[in-house]
Parts: sequence; structure tokens; C-alpha cells
Amino acid sequence: MADTDTPVFQIQRIYLKEASLEQPNSPAILLEQEQPTVDIQLGVDAQPVADGVFEVRVTATVTTKIKDKTVFLVEARQAGIFEIRNLPDEQMGPIMGIACPQIVYPYLRGNVADLIQRAGFPPVHLAEINFQAMYEQQQAGQDTAEAPRIIT
Repeated sequence: MADTDTPVFQIQRIYLKEASLEQPNSPAILLEQEQPTVDIQLGVDAQPVADGVFEVRVTATVTTKIKDKTVFLVEARQAGIFEIRNLPDEQMGPIMGIACPQIVYPYLRGNVADLIQRAGFPPVHLAEINFQAMYEQQQAGQDTAEAPRIIT
């Protein structure tokens, strides 16, 4: 007898969905001696791709500037495909907004640091993220229980 009500949570694949690096003011900006400012924006979103299968994406945008000129801009989106079945509806949001991003994020961190370093800059290491706090903050500002879309 097959147990069709057993909860399922499986990682199908983790992959780099998209990455770009721009150095719009090179080479002149590279001669500047001033320390650049770094701005990091993170986002999480999820969408179903098949019955019981979801893609969860974590996006990072890293912008470094000296005064008002961009040194470099990195945008990267890391994604994971997860099979999630037989879970109560009230658990789906936290699974896709907390558990899945926690699995995907370390890959994004490594890819962003590597991309920046390969461009000739010291790597920018993204900080550890408390996805539970991000999710709770997003839920507090939202009345509907749709798939998580968390932007900080």
C-alpha cells in the first residue's frame, strides 16, 4: 500500500539562473584611490513549475560606487527546484520563504564573490541572512498568503 499522504521535500536541482557584471566607468574609475561604498539588495521569490514542484529564486544586486560613479554592478539570481508535496497550506509559505532560500543562498554567495574576484576586485562576501526574519517582515506587511516575494 503506497502512502500518498507522506510529506515530501526534495531538492531537485540548484543552479545559477542569471549573472551579470558591469564596469561602466572602467578603466578611469580603477585609478581612483578613494574607498568605494557598497550597496547590497537581496530578494526572494517562488513560483510553481509543475504539480508539487517549485522554483525558488534568491537574487542579489551589489553596487559599488566612488562618489556618484559606479565602480561595478553585479546582479545574480540563484535558483533551486524543489519537490514539495503533501504539506499543509500554512507550511508552504515558510518552506518556500525560509527553508528553500536557506539552501540556495550559500551558492549565490559563492557565485557573487567569485564573479567579483574574477573581474579583478577583492571579493564582496554577502553576509549571512536570517530568512525567517525576512519572511516574517514580509508577511507582516502583506494581507494575502501568496507565494513569498521578499525584498529588502
